[in-house]
Amino acid sequence: MPKTVSYAQWSLEPYCIGLKLRSLRTQKRLTLSRLATETGLSTALLSKLETDRMIPTLPTLATICRVYGVGLSYFFGEPSRHTLAITRKAHLQGSTRGPESVKITPLNVGGSGCRIAAQMIEFPPGGTSVAIDATYESNGLVYVLEGKLRLEAGGMQEILEAGDCACMESEMPLAWSSADKHRCRVLAVLPAATKGK
Repeated sequence: MPKTVSYAQWSLEPYCIGLKLRSLRTQKRLTLSRLATETGLSTALLSKLETDRMIPTLPTLATICRVYGVGLSYFFGEPSRHTLAITRKAHLQGSTRGPESVKITPLNVGGSGCRIAAQMIEFPPGGTSVAIDATYESNGLVYVLEGKLRLEAGGMQEILEAGDCACMESEMPLAWSSADKHRCRVLAVLPAATKGK
């Protein structure tokens, strides 16, 4: 039989009070018994609060705040921004441009306000390349999952192998392709395309 959740539990759930309590304790490197000594509360009560099996009263929370040196707003402050997008493997769809061309699979949904675009890019054997628009500063990270990647920037060329990572901050044109006759797969995290760029 499923456990019923009270209105108080339901309304406090987004604030993750138990998780914040546990996080503070581990950051301060305190054991439950040491925190119990500092606060005068029992270890059983503190354990229940950290695992969300009990809702803390305001006086109890205020006592804990005193030990950690934080205010009540730490537990009840509204986040200014929070976005979490999960794309399941079954929903990933790649786009391929022509025969034996580059396949780009988006890994996150680029909704309004999303500032990054994560993609898995698969280069076919033989050097089909992708160029990054050089009309504005390019920032990003590329991690080679499989094969070898040729990265070209400003007349310089680097070969990255599986497990290599490149962090880019550049105003030069960048191009990348498979470095040999095998396919190359990379994970790329780049700024999301914005209108006007």
